[in-house]
Order: sequence, then C-alpha cells, then structure tokens
Amino acid sequence: MNPRTPFVGILPILLLLLGGCASGSAIALEDLPGPPERLFYMTDRNDTGSPDPGERYAGERGSIAYGRCTVSFPPDHRIGEMERPLFREDVSEHIVLAGVRELDEENFFASVADAVERSPEKSLLLYVHGYNMTFEKAARIMAQIVRDLDFAGCPVFYSWPSLGTVGGYTVDETSVKWGEPHLARFLADLSGRSGARRIFLIAHSMGNRALVNAFSLVVRERPLFRPLFRAVVLTAPDIDAELFRRDMASGLVASGARITLYASADDRALKLSNRIHGSPRAGYVDGVPLVVPGIETVDVTGIDTTFLGHSYYNDSRSVLSDIYYLLSEELSAEDRFSLEAVETENGRYWRFRE
Repeated sequence: MNPRTPFVGILPILLLLLGGCASGSAIALEDLPGPPERLFYMTDRNDTGSPDPGERYAGERGSIAYGRCTVSFPPDHRIGEMERPLFREDVSEHIVLAGVRELDEENFFASVADAVERSPEKSLLLYVHGYNMTFEKAARIMAQIVRDLDFAGCPVFYSWPSLGTVGGYTVDETSVKWGEPHLARFLADLSGRSGARRIFLIAHSMGNRALVNAFSLVVRERPLFRPLFRAVVLTAPDIDAELFRRDMASGLVASGARITLYASADDRALKLSNRIHGSPRAGYVDGVPLVVPGIETVDVTGIDTTFLGHSYYNDSRSVLSDIYYLLSEELSAEDRFSLEAVETENGRYWRFRE
C-alpha cells in the first residue's frame, strides 16, 4: 500500500468490511414455530417508541433503558448459522426479533435475579456488540450465541448507540467511548444485584474497547466483585495492540478472571483497520499473534472461511465449541482438547489442531 494513500480513500472500504445490515418486524408470540430465547438488555440508544421491535431503539444517543426481548428461531436452526432472508422475513425460516418489552430498573434487576436463581449454576453471560450494529441485530446475535452454546444461565446484552450504518465508523468510535461509564455501572449493578455466582463476559470487535475499560474500572474500584467474574472473552478486538499491552492487559489480568483473546490473520476487516489507524490491532495476526502474560491468546487463522473472516465467534462451529468449554466447563486453553500450544520468544499462544 502506498503510505500516502489518503484516509478518506480507505475508510469506506473498512466501513463496508466491518459493517452489517439489520431489519425488524413485529411477530405475535403465538405464531412462533418453537420456544424462543428470552434475553435481558440494557441500552443507551434513543427510544423511538415504535411498536416494531426492530425499530424500537435507533442509533443516536439516549437515556439508559432496561428490558427484555424475545428472539424466535426456525425449527431447523443450525449451529453457527444466522438464518436471515434476502428480502422478506419469515419466522419459520429465520432468526427473528419477535418482541421487546421495556422494564423499569427495579423490575429489571428483580427479573434478572429471578432468572439467575432458576439457572443451574447461578450464572450470567453479558455480550457487548461491535461496530455497525443495530439493536435488532445485536439481539439476534446474542440469542444465537446463547442457543448455540446451550447456555443455561441468564443472558444479558448491552447495546451501545452504534449508528448501524456503513458510514458510521468514526461516529461509532466516539459513541462506544461515550457508553463506557454506563457499561461500568451496569457491570457493577449486575454484580451486586443479580445474585449471580458466575459472570461471563464476551465482546466483539469495537465493543471490546468499552468492555475492557469498563470491566477494569469495576474490578479496580469494587474488588469484592472480582471472584464473580470467571471469564472474559475478547473476540476480534479492534483495539490498538500496543495500547492493549501497555495500558489494558494488566488490569484484566489483575481481575483474576480467565482472559481469552481470539485473533486471526484472515480477518480482513482488522487488517484494513491496521492501515487506517497506523498501528496493529489486537485481534489481527501478522506473523505471530499478540502474546501477553496472563492472557490466553487463541489464533483462529484458517478457521473462518468467509470473505471477511471477522465474525468467527458466532459463525464458526469450531470457535463456538471452544467457547462452550471455556464457559460451561471453565477449562483453560491447555485443557481444551481442540487446541495445541505454540511457544514463541514472547510466550505461549494457542491454535486449533489440524
């Protein structure tokens, strides 16, 4: 690449690679083809008041809101598949956001605590999405992760005000930073009010920025909560690798939680993000992945055969299986049968066995 290539010439390509699309429709619960996934959410998007679940929360900044949503699955759903239409949505064939119900804060945390109490291990999973993500799409992805992992605890997601548009990358960068204090407060509230004994965190792409900073703040200021956090899963983090190593890693490691970082050389979106920002991304592998003491890095190069190679956390059966054993069995990378260790001068990382 010519080092003088203008930023404006590269940015649209990055926006396309990191982007996605979303749509929503209202579906009567009695019309669902099978048992849906029910998820809790916190969002600081603006509330449109629309009766259409997919249009309820938009991409601008708003007040903090809590609620519960229902996501329907087709009877023949396959692990690692996000069944979506080219044109018209059909509840019998596609994953669909079927309903959204807002709750006041007290009812929300009471409902979360009830769901945690009824779960076998008193566990909770929180997901933070990445760039170019609507509320509707974030709900579908979270529901798919929960179903494909067969997660038996309480599922919760935080949807920050991503514009959900291809051209919104730089706006999203400021909005995800704006939402960090809200996420930190939410993590603290979940720790103190949910009754969970095991809390797992997972973030994707740009969402890792908010999760890493908010989580580090909570465990630093509320050390009594540290034992609750069992695992933090960073997938394709769109974070400056050197800043991660210098400023963020120590706070994560000090939490005592198992920290896992998934990275890939096939991630075209992060490869282009490297060029745009002028520095390597933590989730991109250029020769050897980022290795930091106390963090288990898993190189997933060769696992995701899609064009972008950026969403392996929810569309690769191999990665989903690895995350399953990481969360459900709380196994270290060394004990997960699908992985093998690779020694480098900077330390050990892991990759999938051939």
